[in-house]
Amino acid sequence: MSLSKTATASDASVHSTFASRYVRVCLPRFKMPDNSIPKEAAYQIINDELMLDGNPRLNLASFVTTWMEPECDKLMMDAINKNYVDMDEYPVTTELQNRCVNMIANLFNAPLGESEVAVGVGTVGSSEAIMLAGLAFKRRWQNRRKALGLPTDKPNIVTGANVQVCWEKFARYFEVELKEVKLSDGYYVMDPEKAVEMVDENTICVAAILGSTLNGEFEDVKLLNDLLEAKNKETGWDTPIHVDAASGGFIAPFLYPELEWDFRLPLVKSINVSGHKYGLVYAGVGWVIWRSKEDLPEELIFHINYLGADQPTFTLNFSKGSSQIIAQYYQLIRLGFEGYKNIMENCQENAMILKDGIEKTGRFNIISKDIGVPLVAFSLKDNSLHNEFEISDMLRRFGWIVPAYTMPPDAQHVTVLRVVIREDFSRTLADRLVADLQKVLNELDALPARVSAKLNVANSEEGGDDQISRKKSALQMQMEVCSVWKKFVDDKKLKTNGVC
Repeated sequence: MSLSKTATASDASVHSTFASRYVRVCLPRFKMPDNSIPKEAAYQIINDELMLDGNPRLNLASFVTTWMEPECDKLMMDAINKNYVDMDEYPVTTELQNRCVNMIANLFNAPLGESEVAVGVGTVGSSEAIMLAGLAFKRRWQNRRKALGLPTDKPNIVTGANVQVCWEKFARYFEVELKEVKLSDGYYVMDPEKAVEMVDENTICVAAILGSTLNGEFEDVKLLNDLLEAKNKETGWDTPIHVDAASGGFIAPFLYPELEWDFRLPLVKSINVSGHKYGLVYAGVGWVIWRSKEDLPEELIFHINYLGADQPTFTLNFSKGSSQIIAQYYQLIRLGFEGYKNIMENCQENAMILKDGIEKTGRFNIISKDIGVPLVAFSLKDNSLHNEFEISDMLRRFGWIVPAYTMPPDAQHVTVLRVVIREDFSRTLADRLVADLQKVLNELDALPARVSAKLNVANSEEGGDDQISRKKSALQMQMEVCSVWKKFVDDKKLKTNGVC
C-alpha cells in the first residue's frame, strides 16, 4: 500500500515561486506584513521588481563606479559585516584606511616629512568630506576672529554657481552664507578674478572645483591662489582655498601631472576626492585630506573609549561598512600609478572618440573641454523644433540614461546633454551610442514639433496689431521650451514611482 501526503498551505518550499500565492498580491509599501514568506519568494519578487531599474553600466549620468574586478567584489563581500567604527576590534581595517589617506595625500603633493603621517579621513562620499572640511574652515575662522575680539556671526564661503548641491547643503545646515560667482555664456566655471573680488573679512574659504559636474572643466586653482595671495597680503587677511576634487582628484595626477591645483599651492589647505568616482570603487567612499594638523582644529576631533580603546573620530556619522575602505586599498595597490594612468588615458581617448562622433552629426555644440574630467557635454545648435529633453527621453528606449539639464545662473538658458565616460565605457559602446543618437535625431526630424509648435500657436492666437511687438525672442522661446519639458519629465517621474 503506497503512502501519500496531502500538500498543505505551509508546504511552500515544494512549490515554484511563480505558482505560489506570494505573486498574487502587491508588495507592501507602507506597513510591515503580518506574516513571513519563504526566502526564495522574497528574493525572486524583489529581484523581479529591480529589473525595472536602469542598467548601471548604461547610466551615463553618473560619475560613480559601476564595475570592479571579481576579486575585489569578493573582498567586499567578506567584509560586509564589519563595522568600520569598531577600530579596536578591526585594527587591520583601520590600518588600511590610514594607508589610503597617506597614499592619497602623497598623490596630492602634501608637504609631508619622510615618515610623517598624513592628516585625513575616509567618508561615505565627497558630500560628507566637504561638510567636514567646511566645518574645519569655519572653526579656524571663528578662532582667529575671537582672538582678535571680532564678531563671528556672519561667515561666508565663495564658490562658483556651478558647485554641486552639497555645498548648498553645507551653507544651509551650518549657517554659512554662500556667495556664488554667476556663470556666463561660454564660461561655465568660476571666474577666479570675480571670486577674489567677492572675498571679504568674513570669508572662511574659497572653494574651487577640479572637474565641474556640469561640463567636467577644471577651474584655474593656480590663478585663484595667486590672486588670493595678493589680496591677503594687501588686506592682512588669511583666506584659504579648499579644492573640491570629487571628480578630478583621481584624474589630474595621472593625465596632467604638471597642472598645479593641489598642495603645491600654499593657500590650498584641504582637498576632498570621491573614491567611488574615478577612485574606481563602488558607491560609498570619499576622502578629505588636510595640508597639516594645524588646518584641522583639535576641538573638532572626538575621543571615545567605549569600544575598547581611545579612538579619535571626526565624522558626521558613526557606524558604516568597511567594504569600500578595503576596496579602495585594493585598487591603489592592485593598479598602482601605472594602472590608474592607463585607465584614465583610456577614458580620455574614448571621450574624444565620442566627441568626434557627436560633432560629425552636425547638430550639436560641444560644451565640455578637452582638458578635464573625461565626459562629453553638448547642446543642440538649433532647438526650435525639438530639444535636449526630448533626446534624453528617447535615448532611454535604447537603454541609455543620458541626462539633460539647464545651466545655473546666469547661463540658465543653455540646455545640455552630458555623457560621463567611466572605466567600463568602451570604444564599442561609444560607437553604438553615436549610432543610437543619430537614430533619435532622425526620428525627431520625422515628427512634428511638439512643445515649440504649441508655443508658436499660442503666440499667433494672441493676434492683434501689436502681435509683432509680442513676438518672443529665440532666447525666451528656448527658456519656455526648457521649462515645459522639465515639468513634463518631473511629472512623468512622479507617475511611475509606484509598485501596484
